[in-house]
Amino acid sequence: MATDAESATGPFEGPEKLLEIWFTPSPADVPDASTSTDDKLGLRKVPREVWADMLDIVKCKILSVIEGAEMDAYLLSESSLFVSPHRLILKTCGTTLNLLGLPRILEIASEHASLHSVYRCFYSRKAFMFPERQLGPHRDWRAEVEYLDNIFPNGAAYTVGKVNGDHWLLYMTSPDDSAGTAPSSPISRLKSLPGFNGTVGSLDEPGPSSLAYTISQDYTIEILMTHLSPAARIPFINTSPESESSDLDPSAHAIALSSALGITDLFPSHLTTLDAYSFLPCGYSCNSLLKWRDDAGQNPASSGEGYYTIHVTPEEGWSYASFECNVPLPAVPADKDGSMPDFKTLIRRVVNIFQPGNLTLTLFISSKDNNSAEEEGGESAIEAAQRAFKAALTVPQDSNGSGGFRGVYKRTDKINYEFGGYDLAFASFELRQ
Repeated sequence: MATDAESATGPFEGPEKLLEIWFTPSPADVPDASTSTDDKLGLRKVPREVWADMLDIVKCKILSVIEGAEMDAYLLSESSLFVSPHRLILKTCGTTLNLLGLPRILEIASEHASLHSVYRCFYSRKAFMFPERQLGPHRDWRAEVEYLDNIFPNGAAYTVGKVNGDHWLLYMTSPDDSAGTAPSSPISRLKSLPGFNGTVGSLDEPGPSSLAYTISQDYTIEILMTHLSPAARIPFINTSPESESSDLDPSAHAIALSSALGITDLFPSHLTTLDAYSFLPCGYSCNSLLKWRDDAGQNPASSGEGYYTIHVTPEEGWSYASFECNVPLPAVPADKDGSMPDFKTLIRRVVNIFQPGNLTLTLFISSKDNNSAEEEGGESAIEAAQRAFKAALTVPQDSNGSGGFRGVYKRTDKINYEFGGYDLAFASFELRQ
């Protein structure tokens, strides 16, 4: 996206900062899971105005919200906020101060949801295009790591990919991290809150939820695209007389655009609830809640609803689009219409819309299933993902109604990484000339 203020002062930083905090292993483990009389458990009880106050620290605003069976999706002036009973995902772009919101998030969790400790925390981002424009701890990866280390003394930081090229940065904690808060930590004031046990990064013993099921389903795919083609960028630039009119409805315009470009067809429409926004003079964002199981919302121990989110900065010179989804995808296409797309099909659908010159793909998945596959001599989810990346992008494709785009890519990087409890497939591609 690009707001008027930032566009006027220089290039807009499209690549997002992604902060994900788990307070318990599953919604079934939040303190009020067995006593609540409605669907609002844990963090979902927090009023909108409280989240808005936290986002003032981050330097972004809430534009709209959709409430699902298991989570709430907030569309922001700079990307997205997803709130589940046990987990929060804050994704912000531009020069937002994502990490500065972390201490307030921990306060809110303690005050409003009786969630006094963190189960796991993840922070990740692609390499910035314009690092010199960033503020606070985001000026440098080492400063971001230092900031997080002051809150989580035993976190681990990784750089995946070429240090002098496309790379992906990750900071993560694990349930085994020792308890404690560094004396200089910005979270130190939490110790005075009622019920706070003085630990961050520790895990209380989980209740009778299916922890193994929850962890095995933790799955996030990101497609991070730069150098979008002119044909793909133009629809997201709103400079016509109609666009400049004060009568333009940014949400209605974005929904119509989503339909025209095929964004609404990425997943079966009967499974999705879409929220979208067109920015002036240019830019686009959408959140979609996706019911991938019929019983979504009926059992807090079993996830059946996920999300996908798209953000577009279309200006020539720093064009960027991101797609993120946390719904487990099938490995092979389904036989019937209206089914979830397989991994390869989804990648190609996204790429056909945005027609990038370069892209980075990541699949970040809990490693329980991978270990089982390897022990049985089968193909792990990470290996299958790398094969799908290559099949989707390096083999000539039919246009499939994508305006004739048949781009073929060459792979420039392939990395598989094993972390504590999670595995990563990372790959970079560039369009063949």
